[in-house]
Amino acid sequence: MRIIAALLFATAATACTSAQTKSNTKTTEVTMETTTEATSTNVYSYTMPSIDGGTINLADYKGKKILIVNTASECGYTRQYEGLETLYAGHKDKLVVLGVPANNFGGQEPGTNEQIASFCKKNYGVTFPLTAKQEVVGENQHPMFKWLTTKDQNNVLDAKIKWNFNKFLLDENGKLLAYFPSSVEPNSDEILNYLK
Repeated sequence: MRIIAALLFATAATACTSAQTKSNTKTTEVTMETTTEATSTNVYSYTMPSIDGGTINLADYKGKKILIVNTASECGYTRQYEGLETLYAGHKDKLVVLGVPANNFGGQEPGTNEQIASFCKKNYGVTFPLTAKQEVVGENQHPMFKWLTTKDQNNVLDAKIKWNFNKFLLDENGKLLAYFPSSVEPNSDEILNYLK
């Protein structure tokens, strides 16, 4: 009788432990899927320091397209600031341009955040948001740029940022639509066709 009772207790304990393990495994899988899905479907989970010391929360741009551009003040493409400002001014009801100064290519953004902000305002009348200087490639790449350039994360495409003024266009739900290299001008048909 004691042996039967001990066997029944051991069987019940094993079944309970097995159910607990299955339950924990299932919870972990669901949590992991939710986390992966949340970080890979849109850009809204990212924040960046703004050039003036505040915080830029990309979720604040829900409902508008976003054009994210890695910028530099001493580059052959620096004149694109003017086109970016024109694009922003003409479409600000449905588009946010976000400039991200970076010194990753040729040391072409050596200034401080204050110097960059002053340069952009004085020379190009920039009114669109600018982040503080960031790393857009390499070991210290900002996580948002990792997301923008990695298909496994953004579910759309892989992109390699090779120079300044690469452009990433996102839809009104924060999902990646397209990537444009430096040579594509801000007011080009390739970009404007998405704003019609």
